[in-house]
Amino acid sequence: MSEKNIKKIARIALGANLIFAGISHLTFARKAFRAQVPDWVPLKVDDTVVYSGIAEIALGSSLVLTDEEHQKAVGKVAATFFTAVFPGNISQYVNDRSAFGLDTDKKRFVRLLFQPVLVYWALKSTNNLK
Repeated sequence: MSEKNIKKIARIALGANLIFAGISHLTFARKAFRAQVPDWVPLKVDDTVVYSGIAEIALGSSLVLTDEEHQKAVGKVAATFFTAVFPGNISQYVNDRSAFGLDTDKKRFVRLLFQPVLVYWALKSTNNLK
C-alpha cells in the first residue's frame, strides 16, 4: 500500500472519529463531556459541549470530504482544534473529574499524552509533515 493511501485512510479515520465524537457531544455522552469543560470558560457548560460537538462534526466532515488542494489547511485547523481543547483534558485531570472511564489520576494523566498524538495525526495525514 502506498504512503498516499495510508495517509488517506488515516485522514478519513480521524475525520470519522471526530464526527462520532461530535455526535456523542450532542447525544449520549453529553453529560460526560461536561466534565471536561474548564471552570474558566465564559460560556454555559452545556453550550460549550454543544458548540464543540458541532465544531467536531464540521471538522470531521471536512477531513473526510476534503480534496487534495485543501488538505493542508484542514489539517492545520484540526491540529489547532486539538490544541485548543487540550485545556479541557487538563481541567479534567486537575479537578479530578471522572468521565469516559477516566476515574483515576493515572488514567486522566495518561489521556493527556494522547493529545499530541492527535495533533501529529492531523498534520501527518494531511501532508503537513513529510
